[in-house]
Amino acid sequence: MKLYIIRHAESEANKQRIMASRLPFPLTDEGKNDAKLIASQLKEIVKIDKIISSPLIRAEETASFFCNEYKLTPDFDIRLAEQDLGIFSGMTYDEVKIHPLYENETLKRWNWKPEGNGESYSDIADRVVSFFSELNPDTTENVLIVTHAVTFRLIRSVLENTLPEFSVSFPNNGEIWEVDFKGLGHVHSIKSLYLGNSINFVHNP
Repeated sequence: MKLYIIRHAESEANKQRIMASRLPFPLTDEGKNDAKLIASQLKEIVKIDKIISSPLIRAEETASFFCNEYKLTPDFDIRLAEQDLGIFSGMTYDEVKIHPLYENETLKRWNWKPEGNGESYSDIADRVVSFFSELNPDTTENVLIVTHAVTFRLIRSVLENTLPEFSVSFPNNGEIWEVDFKGLGHVHSIKSLYLGNSINFVHNP
């Protein structure tokens, strides 16, 4: 099984530097144009057999352009959704940086749960592990997965088998990771594909 994992294209929250969390922020016009371009470029080089997306609107809209290109119906999985940031959902980056309850140090977020029933990185890792445990590495399918920035951090850790340690970096909007999936417990090599304008969208919550 080969996986193509993409971070959704630029959303209104990205543009306005807002912590989107699970809120319904759609793609910007530029994000839509870029997702359409990336989908058409990927179609020229890769056959995709299945598309699985986070159900959040910015991911769903991104997935729709790939569905149009490949003539596929997407599956939606809540385990691919972004971190629930509780009371910090919808705040700007500047606001959370000075909030006394926000954990600004990324590497201290493994067990930190945002106030208001938010998710810790440990919680996200659990659902990511659950998702990947259901993929069959012995198939010959090429699967496109559409997800989000923070969830990507934990996906990388799962694929590189480093949990509970995790990377502080994640892909740009629209960047695609190509992975030959061997199953959980293996150390996977990750290759980045920069199509469309994905190299231009840098977003660091």
